[in-house]
Amino acid sequence: MEKKSLEFLKELTNTISPSGFEQEAVEVWRKRTKIFADEIKSDVHGNAIAVLNKGGKPRIMLAGHIDEIGYMVKFIDKEGYVYFSTIGGVDLHLVPGQRVWFKTKKGKVLGVIGRKPAHLLEDEEKKKISKIEELWIDIGAKDEKEAKSILDIGDPAVPAVGFEELRNDLVVARGFDDKAGAFVVSETLRLLSKKKIKTSVYGVATVQEEIGLRGAKTSAYGISPDIGIAIDVTFAADFPSMDKRKIGDIKIGGGPVINRGPNITSKIFDLFIETAKQEKLPYQIDGTPNATPTDANAIQLTRAGVATGLISIPNRYMHTPVEVVNLKDLENIAKLLSAFILKLNEKGSFGV
Repeated sequence: MEKKSLEFLKELTNTISPSGFEQEAVEVWRKRTKIFADEIKSDVHGNAIAVLNKGGKPRIMLAGHIDEIGYMVKFIDKEGYVYFSTIGGVDLHLVPGQRVWFKTKKGKVLGVIGRKPAHLLEDEEKKKISKIEELWIDIGAKDEKEAKSILDIGDPAVPAVGFEELRNDLVVARGFDDKAGAFVVSETLRLLSKKKIKTSVYGVATVQEEIGLRGAKTSAYGISPDIGIAIDVTFAADFPSMDKRKIGDIKIGGGPVINRGPNITSKIFDLFIETAKQEKLPYQIDGTPNATPTDANAIQLTRAGVATGLISIPNRYMHTPVEVVNLKDLENIAKLLSAFILKLNEKGSFGV
């Protein structure tokens, strides 16, 4: 991966951007993407939209959501301990003992999530997942007054971990779901900016996916694309405890995952397969018999309907602070998307 692209991925994943608080990540994405986009803008909802060849046909929308899961301040007690709720699908098994960063008006604030020590837990308590109201965040405040001088009700937080490189092209960070997808959208636009295209391409870093695909709904309505492609993560099945009989045989480093099912227009799926073969790119197939829990769901149902595709990034340990993806997968997805778009022309028909 190019050095500047890797630096961008690292900067993007290190931003604090749970659903509803994506501004920092959106600004990083805009700063990078505007270098090669013809136009870049934001809508009322906060989605960042970059455009190549405005007015071309057909109109293509690429969507990767830029929000992540996290926490929110709900209550501060007299001793200065902070009680919180979750933003999106947080795994409560993993919450106790985490360090967190709050995003406040005064900057980043460190805290730790506490609970009763294991030595003092009753036998029944040890067998149960802690309820959210049984956990608190300690920011080191001496009392309620000091804590409230630092934090406001509604301030968001995320685990206090960042981007790191492992081995064999693997990288780890919180929030690869789906900052990795937003990264791929930007990289695809970078590749296409070097080509002569007939299509109009709208690359979108969508917001609030983790709480109901909200940014995709509003941005797709505004863009009114002929074709919409979501880029999101999916479950890798190449680590212990994963049942391939249930989720399929998806390997990290195995290449783009091309989704197939009722949420996907069959001609879009076929063209992705054809493109991957012609470009000699590795690929995998995932079958989803229902609506996918991704931006592809919202895009497909926009206005009178949109021809839709979904390309997924294999991801280990989804919705944890240690999500793992492969850099080669990200590169190959951007290559597949750009080659796919170059195949499209004004006469293409993508109805069922």
